[in-house]
This record gives sequence, structure tokens and C-alpha cells, in this order.
Amino acid sequence: MLRFTLNGQPVEVDVSADTPLLWVVRDHLKLKGSKFGCGMGLCGACSMLVDGQSTRTCILPVAAVINRDVVTIEGLGNPEITSVVQQAWTDGNVPQCGYCQSGQIISATALLKNNPNPTDSDIDNAMSGNICRCGTYPRIKAAIKDAANALAKGKGQLQAVHMFEPTEKEA
Repeated sequence: MLRFTLNGQPVEVDVSADTPLLWVVRDHLKLKGSKFGCGMGLCGACSMLVDGQSTRTCILPVAAVINRDVVTIEGLGNPEITSVVQQAWTDGNVPQCGYCQSGQIISATALLKNNPNPTDSDIDNAMSGNICRCGTYPRIKAAIKDAANALAKGKGQLQAVHMFEPTEKEA
């Protein structure tokens, strides 16, 4: 059995140690927010926070997160309680198709956790490799700036919820 913390909750999975974390979370733990994009860690759709760092999980073996803290998009917020980044995304109408957005939000959250007042260059560097086929990059950058401004004013949190359990409907 492999153990790690997922969205604030200790979890235990009985899978091969080399199974990518993305598939453990999606198929075994039934959290479907993180997406499969390229399978090579190049597009960012599969990003999750591992100990606060945006990490490509389609190529990360689950053994690499033993005794570590993993946060998925579901662990940042939900439709009733959104994180400051999720709220900025909504307010700025960032998504079009939405497929890449969980990875984009995860990377933006990691950026703001480590750098609460990023420059344009900081945003570009942190978000590089997160591919948006719809080309919403200007709205993504604006939403990150809006989230940073909200945080500076004490409005909102980077992680609005601390545990998420899928319902039967979501599973």
C-alpha cells in the first residue's frame, strides 16, 4: 500500500509504484478534474500541487509522492467555495473549452504561493509549458494579476477548501 495526503486527507492506494499519479487520482480515487493531455509532461493539463509545487503528474510515478502532500483542482475550491484564483478565472471569463484550465489554475496557484506579486515576466516563466489550445493567454495573465491584487487586499485564499470527496455523481 502506498500512502500520501490528497487534498488534506490521508489516502492509501494499492497500485503499482510506477503508476502515474494522474491515473491513480483519476481512476482509483475518482477525482476527474486533472486532465490527460500529452502523456509526456509537456502540456500542463495534468498538473497538481505536490508539496506546493506545480507538478506534471502524467509522468510522475505515484511512488514519488509517498508521504507527501498532493492537491488537485478539487482541493483548491468547489462551485460553492472558490479559491481566489478560481474566482479570478470566472470573473475574467478565462476558459473557452476549459480542458487545460485545471492545470493552468494549479500553476497559477503555485506561482502566487511563492510570489504573491508577480511581474509579467514572472507569470510568463511560471506558466510556460501550460498549453492553451484556445489561446486565452492574455486572459490567464490578467486573471493571475487580479488574483494577486485580491490576495494583497486580503480578499480570498489560494486554497478555499481543504478536503474534497467525490460524490457518486462525480465518480
